[in-house]
Amino acid sequence: MINGVAKLAHDKLIASAKTIAIAESCSGGQLASELIRYPEASRFFILGIVAYSNKSKVEILGVPRKLISKYGAVSKQVAAAMAANIRKKSKADLGISITGLAGPGGESAKKPVGLVFICLDAENKNICRKFNFRGSRQNIREKAAKAALRLLCAHLSP
Repeated sequence: MINGVAKLAHDKLIASAKTIAIAESCSGGQLASELIRYPEASRFFILGIVAYSNKSKVEILGVPRKLISKYGAVSKQVAAAMAANIRKKSKADLGISITGLAGPGGESAKKPVGLVFICLDAENKNICRKFNFRGSRQNIREKAAKAALRLLCAHLSP
């Protein structure tokens, strides 16, 4: 259940006194929505951006155009740049990003629907994970947000 892991992440962020900024693409704001579901989210939530187009990834998040050209918007490299740049631009302690293919359509032989990269960036750490989710567009968006929340919880655990 996404509510349970969202509440856990919310509580861990408050307890750690860490701040977070989020850059989402295929999840369309689902992660931000889950994190601000509970009271006092303003204690940790700095910024959330849905950078759906490549143009917004480049112009707003500062992802190098060359990264997108070389690896594609759905890649570990772009997800890492999204997380690092949102953290730096917002001056948050943590940056987290989600980029992927929620479908239907848009897939290729190398990048199927359900392929999602999630990265968490902290001052001296960048953790990226690759997922291959199955299900409807909404299922993939929810699974991506839940996986990002789990990654965040793992990072904030002692």
